[in-house]
Amino acid sequence: MKFGIGQPVTRLEDPRLLTGGGRYTDDIAVDGMAHGFVLRAPHAHADIVSIDVEAAQQMPGVLAVLTAAEVEADGLGVLPCLLPLQNRDGTPAGETPRPLLAGTRVRHVGEPVVFVVAERVTQARDAAETIEIDYAERPAVTDTRRAGDDGQPQIWDAIPNNTCFDWDCGDADAVAAAFGGAAHVSRLELVNNRVVSNAMEPRAVLADYDPSGDRSTLYTPSQGVHILHPQLTDQVLKLDKDKLRVVSYDVGGGFGTRAFLYPEHCLALWASRRLQRPVKWTGERTEIFLSDAQARDNVSLAELALDADGRFLALRVTTHAAMGAYLHNFGPFIPTQAGTHMVTGLYAIPHAYVQVKGMLTNTVPTDAYRGAGRPEAAYLIERLVDYAAAEVGLMPDEIRRRNFVPAAAMPYSTALGNVYDSGDFLAVMEEGLERADWAGFEARRAEAAARGRLRGIGLSGYIERCGGGNPETAQVQFDADQDGLAIVIGNQHNGQGHLTMYTQIICDRLGIAPEQVRLLQGDSDRVPWGMTGGSRAAPVGGAAVLGAADQVIEKGRQIAAHMLEAAAVDVEYADASFRVAGTDRRLGLFEVVRAARDPANLPDGVEPGLDADYTRTPEAATFPNGCHVVELEVDPDTGQVEISRYTIVDDFGDVINPLLLAGQVHGGIAQGLGQALTEHTVYDPDSGQLLTATFMDYAVPRADDLPSFAFSTHNVRCTTNPLGIKGAGEAGTIGAMPAVINALVDALRPATGGNHIDMPATPQHLWQLLQQGKAA
Repeated sequence: MKFGIGQPVTRLEDPRLLTGGGRYTDDIAVDGMAHGFVLRAPHAHADIVSIDVEAAQQMPGVLAVLTAAEVEADGLGVLPCLLPLQNRDGTPAGETPRPLLAGTRVRHVGEPVVFVVAERVTQARDAAETIEIDYAERPAVTDTRRAGDDGQPQIWDAIPNNTCFDWDCGDADAVAAAFGGAAHVSRLELVNNRVVSNAMEPRAVLADYDPSGDRSTLYTPSQGVHILHPQLTDQVLKLDKDKLRVVSYDVGGGFGTRAFLYPEHCLALWASRRLQRPVKWTGERTEIFLSDAQARDNVSLAELALDADGRFLALRVTTHAAMGAYLHNFGPFIPTQAGTHMVTGLYAIPHAYVQVKGMLTNTVPTDAYRGAGRPEAAYLIERLVDYAAAEVGLMPDEIRRRNFVPAAAMPYSTALGNVYDSGDFLAVMEEGLERADWAGFEARRAEAAARGRLRGIGLSGYIERCGGGNPETAQVQFDADQDGLAIVIGNQHNGQGHLTMYTQIICDRLGIAPEQVRLLQGDSDRVPWGMTGGSRAAPVGGAAVLGAADQVIEKGRQIAAHMLEAAAVDVEYADASFRVAGTDRRLGLFEVVRAARDPANLPDGVEPGLDADYTRTPEAATFPNGCHVVELEVDPDTGQVEISRYTIVDDFGDVINPLLLAGQVHGGIAQGLGQALTEHTVYDPDSGQLLTATFMDYAVPRADDLPSFAFSTHNVRCTTNPLGIKGAGEAGTIGAMPAVINALVDALRPATGGNHIDMPATPQHLWQLLQQGKAA
């Protein structure tokens, strides 16, 4: 099989995209298109005393100036939080109704206040500059850890101490008992810093309107059109479902940020319907910093109880998780149910208890970003394990050997309710250490010291829960006029290589050529429900494609048997043909497809056509895991970091395409390194102004910041899906952050005596630590 499962084929998408054939939302233009501009709040917390839009309404080209008054008059709803929580005492979490346009109070810099529509975007911007808004400023709070303290400014009157939920999981009593009998307890407070997603393609919206049917089409980059559609129709605009079509073509980066409903989706659609003409809005980069959901921003106290031999007895964690000013679509889910259950990591920890407090701050709301709670959990446990190892006098690899869940224990039930179906964590680590030449590191440290450099090595394991969740439906639709087919599925490609991956699965199963396959996604009129997120496109969507292909074969076998006058059990399928076993009598797949359209060719009880429709409901999540080993040097005079070696050994179960897999790991690591070393979202603590709102102030990693990666796999087949695969899209990010920080702590410990460094470990931060070490 030249194009099938397991083959390292290059991406089918690339020739079109690399030659300018991509179609992104801002590329779309329709006749009569107007342009929208969002006037945003300049204050982090303020009452709106008055809004005067009269001058703006008279400006050239202006078609509409919309405020909260028009929102209320038209009876529009608020942006919903889709996954509300219960507090640990059983009461519901606080509610933070998020308006499309602020009318009485603004709660973060960049919140939309007025939407201006004009013939040209420059006219809309000019008109917005004439709008006069009288604000009465209020004190703001941006500190995640202190937001709940007495005396802090209150963001919502009905939510005391800015604590919108207080959630927990695990057995607090069993943990307390284990801590009481521990030989040693390690305690570490650590920060998981706030980041901005920054996809290459800014968010964009084009709302078209067809007056003949009172029907709208919304073009926008998404991670699944059916996530947006019901929110828009049912909860915000109050439309009949058949009055809206949502379309996503090419999407220049997802990372979780594209999965959500934003005010601009609603504003453009609403304005288009009011004006009965198309309205487009495209975000500028600073707007993206001020309005896209941000991520992470946790402050945690992590405590680990150990016995006298360095074996783990219990884990206790208290996390303050910033939600921003409003609870976003999936915001409360991320630091709680999405990631917290993974905080025991790769380790056989008998007892665990985690408490998470959702803190409201005068900042942009937070939500899912690559890994969505799993990077936070892995960073916490892997830093804590290294920290404890230093305290009890064990090497980082040895403390892990003593505490890994053994392969013989699979399937293994963790203290927080996960069931790991497969994996060999010790073997993966040992292979990673060997490939990284862990044993030879001290010689390299000495050589670096001779050059005046501080060299360190860091290890982290990781495991994540992904590839589960909601069902995915895949349809196989055969072409009417040629020998080809379309795979129709509801999740959405954002650069991962869906076309290549799904084509490999169907070509492997049906034995057809890749040029005979098309992929249809991103059209709510044509695709079934689905979404991209949680590394589920292959384990769930791929299994659905596999199931649809098997349905084609089974039904085709019955039809071919009828046409060949044979028993169905005697008909074999291979190389795109149905054959009667032991004979040369055969029918090609597409011969059967054409014949199946005529009822005269069908056995009794068989419906015409060979199209298939299969829904895969995950029976359980998948648990990819791996080992990252980072070796780096620090220049003590400048604090600059150079990563010298980066070794990864991962367990992804069976593999569909090794090239796509490596690309996902590499990209994930780049985002993890960015958060660990350079990226930091900074708000002024007094004013609440976003100080890092451009690439001049917010440092995403660049090519020369990244090393070459030595990537390999040590795979153990997954038992919970028919492809035997484990999700891979988020794994690189999850493993990268603790490995880098562990290596930095190792490099700086001789000079500083310290045992922890918070992210981001910027050159300035490291230089300051080194100066403090000299002074001490």
